[in-house]
Amino acid sequence: MLHLAATATRTATTHSHHLPGLGVLLLLAVLWAVGYLALCWIWPFVNCRRCTGSGKSRALVGRGFRHCPRCDGTGHQLRPGRHVLNHLRSIHHRASK
Repeated sequence: MLHLAATATRTATTHSHHLPGLGVLLLLAVLWAVGYLALCWIWPFVNCRRCTGSGKSRALVGRGFRHCPRCDGTGHQLRPGRHVLNHLRSIHHRASK
């Protein structure tokens, strides 16, 4: 029984020590989203994934080329974040009228 007197008593623990990690992750996610939307605002286009920015794709038969059907021969596509920005802008313009 003597060894029980030397042990520490348990105290009520809280889970507040997990919140700073969650706050840091949330802050990093918000910073990443703001950075990505800024990138989409400055550089709205990205190279087409199908034609890798050339605007051409190989013809099915022969050695000819045709316009890429995904980007219509431009070689560029809008970033997904730019689609979001354009949609938010259209909502804003409809609400302000």
